Amino acid sequence: MAQAMRPDPGHSLFATDGKPHPLQDTLLAVTLALGVLSFVTAQFHNLHLLSSWSGLIGILTGAYGQFISVTTRERFFLIIGLGASAVGFFLGMAHGGLFGGVIS
Repeated sequence: MAQAMRPDPGHSLFATDGKPHPLQDTLLAVTLALGVLSFVTAQFHNLHLLSSWSGLIGILTGAYGQFISVTTRERFFLIIGLGASAVGFFLGMAHGGLFGGVIS
């Protein structure tokens, strides 16, 4: 009975189901990259166009990735990317927005 309670050493919480998921992995990588870009550029006031647009696109790709995700690993890292994209997007909006000064 005690052996039934032990986790399988070959599988972890973030293990995949053993099948390839190229679309989900691509969305995961794009969301993380856009999240990092948006978060880092949001720290600079004059880069608000880059941070707000990359944040918006990161939010959209992350939301679609969450919708079609299959494994816990994908969902976990998509949430990290979504959070970074959202922070970058909102700071970019606070610093000047999506069009700030380009369209009056």
